[in-house]
Amino acid sequence: MALAPFEVLFEADLPAYKLPVDLQHLYGRLGFPSPVLYSNFVSSVDGVVTLGSTPSAGSVISGKHPADRFLMGLLRACADAVVIGAGTLRATPGHLWTPGHVYPDLATEFTVLRSNLGRSTEPKLVVVTASGKIDASHPALVKGAIVMTTAAGAKAIGSRLPKRCDVVTVGKSSSSGKSIDVSDAIHELHSRGLKVLLTEGGPHLVGQLIDKGLLDEAFLTISPVVAGRAADSRLGMVEGVELLPKRGVWSTLLSARRHGGYLFLRYRTPAPAARA
Repeated sequence: MALAPFEVLFEADLPAYKLPVDLQHLYGRLGFPSPVLYSNFVSSVDGVVTLGSTPSAGSVISGKHPADRFLMGLLRACADAVVIGAGTLRATPGHLWTPGHVYPDLATEFTVLRSNLGRSTEPKLVVVTASGKIDASHPALVKGAIVMTTAAGAKAIGSRLPKRCDVVTVGKSSSSGKSIDVSDAIHELHSRGLKVLLTEGGPHLVGQLIDKGLLDEAFLTISPVVAGRAADSRLGMVEGVELLPKRGVWSTLLSARRHGGYLFLRYRTPAPAARA
C-alpha cells in the first residue's frame, strides 16, 4: 500500500530544499542551514528510546511504521554524514546508515535529492567510540566509515578495521580513553567538508552534544505505544547529563506533523542555559 502524505499541523518559516516531487508530496517542505547538526529519535509515549539489550530498539518502538522509516531515510538523504555512537552500532548488527537501506521504495528519489544538493551518493558514516571496542566485521564498517576515537581507542583498534575506514584521533584530553571531546569531533568533520550532520544517537552521545551546545535541531517521532520500565535499562533521548533544574534546554517547536497515530516533531535546541 502506498504511503499517504503527512498531515502538517504546524510549521515555522524554515529553509526549504528543492525536493524531488515524490518526497515533496509525502513530507512537504524540508531544508537546513549549513552548518547544522540535527538528531532523529523515535520514542514511546512514556519516553523510552532504547530497550536495554534488545537490538534495533527503534524498529520495535516504532513498530516499523512506514512513515517513520520514510522520515529516517529523508533525513539521512539530506545529510553529509550520519554520526552514531559505538553502542548504536552494536545494537544494530546488520544495519546500514543509508537512506535506501531504511526505505528502499524511494531509494532513487533519495539519490536524486543528494545529487541536487551536491552531496555524495550516500552519507558518510561516522562512529564515535572512546574505547575502540567495535565489531570490525559490521557491514556498515565494511562499506567504509570514519571512526573517531581517543589515542587509547586507536591503539585498541590497531589495524582491525577494513581498509575503507579512516581512524581519527580527536582531543588532547581524551588520551586516557575514557571520553571524547565531541566539540573536537564536530570541528574535525567540518574541516573535512561534512557540515550537514545527522546523529541517530545513542542517548549518551546526544547528551554530550547537548551539553556542549552543539545540537541545533531535534526530530522526535512519538509512537503511540507505552514501553514501560522494569529491571532492564531503558533510556530516554538524553542520558549522562543532568540539565534541569539548573540549566534546562528550552527548545522551540519548528514543525509538527501527524501520520495516523504517530506525531513527528521538529525542535530547535539551543545551548543549555548557564549553570546557576
